[in-house]
Formats: sequence, C-alpha cells, structure tokens
Amino acid sequence: MKVLGIESSCDETGVAVVELAPGEAVPRLLGHALHSQVDMHQAYGGVVPELASRDHIRRVLPLARQVLADSGCTLDEVEVVAYTRGPGLAGALLVGAGVACALGAALARPVLGVHHLEGHLLSPFLGADPPQFPFVALLVSGGHTQLMRVEGVGRYELLGETIDDAAGEAFDKSAKLLGLGYPGGPALSRLAQQGDAQAFRLPRPLLHSGDLDFSFAGLKTAVLTQARKLGDELPARQADLAASTEAAIVEVLVKKSLAALAATGLDRIVVAGGVGANRPLRAQLNAACAKRGVRVHYPELALCTDNGAMIAMAAALRLAHGVQQPTTAYAFDVKPRWPLHEIVATQP
Repeated sequence: MKVLGIESSCDETGVAVVELAPGEAVPRLLGHALHSQVDMHQAYGGVVPELASRDHIRRVLPLARQVLADSGCTLDEVEVVAYTRGPGLAGALLVGAGVACALGAALARPVLGVHHLEGHLLSPFLGADPPQFPFVALLVSGGHTQLMRVEGVGRYELLGETIDDAAGEAFDKSAKLLGLGYPGGPALSRLAQQGDAQAFRLPRPLLHSGDLDFSFAGLKTAVLTQARKLGDELPARQADLAASTEAAIVEVLVKKSLAALAATGLDRIVVAGGVGANRPLRAQLNAACAKRGVRVHYPELALCTDNGAMIAMAAALRLAHGVQQPTTAYAFDVKPRWPLHEIVATQP
C-alpha cells in the first residue's frame, strides 16, 4: 500500500510517499520534500496566516511532482491520499485538504484526514530505531507540550499537558524578548551554546507540582524581568540569559518525562516535535534514561519539524491497524482546534 501524504498546517509545506508492504509492521519512506516559509515570515516577526495559505497553494503541487519523481512512484500507484486535517491554521489546512481530496476524486482513490500531533507522535517509526508499544511520549511541537501513554496506534492516554505557554512558545517568546528575531527557538539555542547556563537562576514552573502538567508563561515573564534588570548590559550577557532560559526549559521537560516513566512503570519513551531536536534536551534525557535502563526514541532530525512523511506514515499505520478507514466522500472539513484525545481508538 502506497500512501501520499500532504502537510500544510502552518508554515511548512510537506509532501511524502510511504509504502507499507504486506506483512511489514512499519511503513517505508520512499520520498519526501519540504518547503519552509521561514524566509517569507521573517520580515513580520512571525507567521502571517494569509501569506502562509497562499504559499502552500504555490508549493504543494510542485512538491508532489518532485516526490513522485524521486520515489519512482506514479500517481496511479498511489492507493490512499492523506492530509493534515488539524490542528493548525484554518486557511493553511484547507489548502492541503482541498488538494488531497481533489487528487483523490481525480484518481478515484480514498482519502484520509490525519491529526497533526499523531503524525509527530508516530514519526519515530520512520527512523532507524523504531519504538515498540507501549511507551511514554513527550510531544513538544510549537504550540503543544504533552505527555502521553501510548498503548498502540490510536490508543493514547493524556498524562499531562501545558496549562499556558508550550515549551516551543517559551523558546520563541524568550528569543523575541532578547531581540533574536524569527524563528526564535533555534536562534536562542544557537546563542545558548556560547553562554553560561548557570549565570541566572530562572524559575522552573510546576517542577515540584506532583503532577505531570507544564507551565512556561512564568518563565517568559522572568526572562523579561531579568532582561530589564540588565538594561545596557544585556548585549554582553545575552548568551548567558539564553543559556539559562534553555536550561530551565530542558530541566522541566526532562524531569517531568522521568516522572511520567515512573508513574506508568514503562521503560521506553518517544520524544517528538520540533523542540525534540534540541541538543541539550536529547543529551540530558539520554543520560538520565541510560541510568534507569530506559530506551529513548527520536525521529530523524530532518523529520522533527512539520513534514509530509509523518502524515503519510500515520495514515498508513492507522489503516494497517484497522483504526480508521479512508473515505471516498470527497467533501472535507478541517479542525483548527482538535484535541488529540478525540481520535482515540475504541477497540481494546
């Protein structure tokens, strides 16, 4: 079964083809292509939804042609067309959904709408070291920070989530306060490599709350307060403040993840989403889990950001596990706000 996947939830257009052969448990990635809109949005200091939607329109079909050529696959060989149904920017989602359903109708192939976060959650299955169920998942994409217990495809239990800003937002907003521009998170992490992570003792919100929820809004406020205290000294101490900010975020993510492992008794964790590419997070979590005999799985670095491969792969796994059936009803909708728990499978 070959699945063509389209991702257009925010500021990256991704298209990919995966194949799930009979008897295989994990799809194989045949080809993928990605276009990032970072350069376009830099002038505005953030994503402009209308510009994002228009750029998806320009990019999606050329990317689809490129992926099909690179994968040696023709449109006639595509058996299912998958797309991101939500969550995300409404206009951007509509582009991917419209193209996918138009392709499906033209080819007389079924289509399947995929939850964006499920794509991230299952993306490590495309790596060289795919996980095995069950596991704890730390989802740390731009606007989401969640801990999940994952028993199988479509079988997810929410353990904890952010009650305000997500980790990615804390990176981006702190970077903006430091004058680092857009995209802020990667810029802050690069600058942090030159700083002293112990220079400023910033808060670790909810670190000792006794639950698995997160909160990063207070950290952002502390960064603002410290930046104002520094005043004219800020340029000289910018790297130290960046490093201290990153250290606070990473410590919370690592310790909450370890608490989730302890609470569930599981010995395997998956880290997925854009923040999952953060090197200090990976290093500290790897070291802590190694001491506890816990296996850690990540997506390939190229697949940490939004991409079509994770959408095609999630669709293939849902179909293979009988969690969802595609449809030939080509009328579509999108779900800009779509909690992950709403797609939980009903079977035991």
